[in-house]
Amino acid sequence: MIALFLGTSEGKSILTLMNKYTDDLYVSTATEYGGELLKEYRYRFLNTRPLDKTSLEDIFKENSIEAILDASHPYAVEISQNLASVAKKLKIEYIRYERPSVLNKYKDNDKVIIIEDYAELKKWSKVLEGSQGSILNTTGSRNIEKIMAIEIKNRIIHRVLPTVSSIEKCVSSGVKVEDIIAIKGPSSMELNECIIKEYNASAIILKDSGTEGGTEEKIQAALKAGVYAFVIKRKMNCNGHNVVSNVNEAVEATIKFLDGKRE
Repeated sequence: MIALFLGTSEGKSILTLMNKYTDDLYVSTATEYGGELLKEYRYRFLNTRPLDKTSLEDIFKENSIEAILDASHPYAVEISQNLASVAKKLKIEYIRYERPSVLNKYKDNDKVIIIEDYAELKKWSKVLEGSQGSILNTTGSRNIEKIMAIEIKNRIIHRVLPTVSSIEKCVSSGVKVEDIIAIKGPSSMELNECIIKEYNASAIILKDSGTEGGTEEKIQAALKAGVYAFVIKRKMNCNGHNVVSNVNEAVEATIKFLDGKRE
């Protein structure tokens, strides 16, 4: 059996390709919402709850997992590290699909600021507060507390998924209803620009989620509107492992390994 960890918009593409070969699949998503999007596909098991190392090891043993295709989100560092570690321990083939970064083409632009983490935004607080505009946070509901901990005086608008859990997270973190935008991305450059203008944003905070995650549309909208784009830098998920940046290649590598093992 193949284990698929799908936390990106490529999940549907990966399952479509996999289903051409097999439905002997254990599929895991980061959220129940992610699982809902995959109901029409064929697989043996679907998991939508968080899994730690012990849970992963038990699942892989119980289901005789022979290969793992890790297509979790580029910022889901912990799950990727755990998968690689457990795969090594159990001698399971591990393949990582990683979205290509789009930052190289913007690295020399003064308005595109690449930062290591949320705390580094604090260094820019005087610039942001001097602008008197709002800040558009597009890094998701799970990072709201990190943003609020910076204590920037500007109004912060949080763009999150339109799910109950995301809205509840906003409210429980003290975000006002008028400071919540609930929308499923990725969005066009035009829509991003409209949101920036509607909320008088002087900066947008985003992740380097690749072309598929709408990163370029956000950066381009910020540049067109003349505002800062603060990009949270990726952490390296799994150095030294099989890493591919093409969905077709990732699926083919997984199937090829199993075919070779069973010959």
